[in-house]
Amino acid sequence: MGRRMNIQSNGISFEHRLIAGLVKPQATVLDLGCGDGELLSYLTKKKQVEGQGIEIDEQAIYKCVARGLSVFHGDLDSGLKDWGDKAFDYVILDQSLQQVIHPDTVLQEALRLGKEVIVGFPNFVQLKARWQLALRGHVPVTPALPFEWFNTPNLHFLSLLDFENYCTKRGISVREKIFISGNRTIKFLPNLRAETGIFLIKKD
Repeated sequence: MGRRMNIQSNGISFEHRLIAGLVKPQATVLDLGCGDGELLSYLTKKKQVEGQGIEIDEQAIYKCVARGLSVFHGDLDSGLKDWGDKAFDYVILDQSLQQVIHPDTVLQEALRLGKEVIVGFPNFVQLKARWQLALRGHVPVTPALPFEWFNTPNLHFLSLLDFENYCTKRGISVREKIFISGNRTIKFLPNLRAETGIFLIKKD
């Protein structure tokens, strides 16, 4: 999947460091759309997790293998039937949910596989995006949405509020939520100001 880079600190993006903070040491982790393995590698080294990944891009898989990671080649939309219910402590969907064809199905499968699920995605209604669309009249390009209309991997466009409403309708518990802009967290008016949302969710 197409993971964008964030502001870097000590070789790891700010977003990934925040996600790592939600993961308990020595947990089992499945990273869906793991990209080049930056997050999974960090979790393996810093949290001693037992991690696996799924990625569709072959070049990204080569990078994962070079990091010593266990990564399977696969399409998230094709199903995740190889694992049983609650097979992992955490399933991670970072910058992947908006890129799959059937996000509802993929997310429900993630909740089946994981005791908890961490979801990270760009906020498509952030102020910079609204300004570009309303005043400049073109599809927004921002640090959180760095793609042009013709090469974007994003198929679905959601806001932080959209995702929270989805969780309410599906009976999904939001355990923690973190909103970020650049290299800082956002508390006030996150749906307007935050570029990215990170949610720790669970469904019993």
